Amino acid sequence: MNAARVDAKQGGGWLGAYVLAYLIFLYLPILLIPLFSFNDSIQAAFPLQGFTLEWYGTLYGNSALSSALATSLVIGAIAATGATLCGVTVSYMDLYGRSPLAATISAIARLPILIPGVIVGISLLILVNLAGFGPSRIAIVLGHVLVALPTTVVVMRSRFAAIPKTIREAALDLGASDWTTFRRVMLPLSLPAIISAFMLAFLTSFDEFIVAFFLAGTEPTLPLHIWSQLRFPKSLPTVMALGTSILAVSFLIAALAEMLRHRGLAATRRSAPANLSKPEETEGGELQWHST
Repeated sequence: MNAARVDAKQGGGWLGAYVLAYLIFLYLPILLIPLFSFNDSIQAAFPLQGFTLEWYGTLYGNSALSSALATSLVIGAIAATGATLCGVTVSYMDLYGRSPLAATISAIARLPILIPGVIVGISLLILVNLAGFGPSRIAIVLGHVLVALPTTVVVMRSRFAAIPKTIREAALDLGASDWTTFRRVMLPLSLPAIISAFMLAFLTSFDEFIVAFFLAGTEPTLPLHIWSQLRFPKSLPTVMALGTSILAVSFLIAALAEMLRHRGLAATRRSAPANLSKPEETEGGELQWHST
């Protein structure tokens, strides 16, 4: 017994060391970007020359940067809305449609996450050229909906699966149609996850580069603007300052999205009674359940 415990402790120690080394390898290069963004030198090298906020000051009043940021915000909002609507529909039908077609569509919707971005970009470029509108903002929106769709499907599918099936069955037993059940019961219960899926889809669209590289017309997104500035060594500190700002905002949005998702799951676990009688319809047309 003691030998087994010793082996388990040694195995846990090696596993912890591996995880620590992996995290350092993964995140240390990212942490260097904020560090050099405050360095008083255009060279990203040690030793640091001093502390400065000059590079952050250059972000203001930059018309090209402002235009690229506005383009990314508009495209991100539209693409996230489309991906979220599709994700809600696809995931709900996958769980409750009980149709081979619904399951197939759900699998296809999650497939882009496994396909290399270059292949997706080239395929979409051929498609938009055949459609006649070529590289443009519309093309980027369509491409980003495709890229962000797997995220929304995964988030919404897990949320719908966490809702007790007895709630939906009680609504149907009361006489509510599938559409009424979906609109008045499932959507309100899934609202935190919907917001979370939208935020994650927005981040996916905002940070996406490869698909936008193939589909961008005369209006580059923010990642494309950053890539174009990397050709100029004097612009590197400004790019690092911009990258640090994007990292901070992305981290906050992702953390908030995760908090909303977990809060919704926790609320469902707390509010779901062990036994449900048939729901009653209130004067306002809402459905209400009472535990027995």
